[in-house]
Amino acid sequence: MLFEVLIIGGGPGGLTAGLYTSRARLSSLLIEKAIPGGQVATIEWVENYPGFDEGVAGFDLSQKMENQAKKFGLEIIQGDVSDIKVEGNIKKVSLEDGQTFEAKSIILAVGASPRLLNIEGETKYRGKGVSYCATCDGAFFRDKKIAVIGGGSSAIQEAIFLTRFAEVVYIVHRRDELRAEKVLQERAFSNPKIKFIWNSVPEKIDGADTVESLHVKNVKTGEAAPLEVQGVFIYIGYNPSTEFLKGLVRLDEQSYIITDDNMATSAPGIFAVGDVRSGSVKQISTATGDGTVAAINAEKYIEENF
Repeated sequence: MLFEVLIIGGGPGGLTAGLYTSRARLSSLLIEKAIPGGQVATIEWVENYPGFDEGVAGFDLSQKMENQAKKFGLEIIQGDVSDIKVEGNIKKVSLEDGQTFEAKSIILAVGASPRLLNIEGETKYRGKGVSYCATCDGAFFRDKKIAVIGGGSSAIQEAIFLTRFAEVVYIVHRRDELRAEKVLQERAFSNPKIKFIWNSVPEKIDGADTVESLHVKNVKTGEAAPLEVQGVFIYIGYNPSTEFLKGLVRLDEQSYIITDDNMATSAPGIFAVGDVRSGSVKQISTATGDGTVAAINAEKYIEENF
């Protein structure tokens, strides 16, 4: 079947694009490899999205976006895209399971995946004490000691959430000050369960069947010591999910997709939105804005080329 718009990725940018294209009565298919909402669905509480003055659970916000887009006719399926080929004005999308779809235009909302520490023990203990999602796994660490790696807003927000379960949460940061939003810093500094390990980097995760310790080194003194923890939560940034797009659209040095102000990529009829876009500030509100712009310009592209 030939769709007018095919959206790859079901985060806020993809769902907003699908809402707009569906309301424009363009046949639209959204392909998401996990659950609609993307990483937002794993966030415990969102306080900075307009219209929710008391905040909203990330999963609930994702559900509202999904339901609204479906209401106007957006079709959503689960699948993992492996390849995109362009034949004339038609884009052919292949999934890992062998399914193929054709579209007049594509909106890429593939997001980014958590960056790895790449230290000894990280892979071995993934799912056995090593995690990248506090909302998903926090409840498994009730009355345990946890280390959170990172100093940005995501790291601090998740550390605060983990204090609901943990005995103590250590925040390990390579600098002597945080990069997180000031309101999150204030909450973290005032939380008695949070302790800071400044100017330090993780070197090894150790244990038996599960995590028992995190080895950290002070970058100023060179002193290294093990930290007794049963969980390690890692928040050191993200890598764009663009491996399958190399050669199709222009990428920057970090492999994020380069777009113009219309969200158009270097490939005619292919647009990109949200966290995967070069220069994105990785906020829900900007992703939805990107989705709006991409949808409107995808409609213009189709009108002019078909």
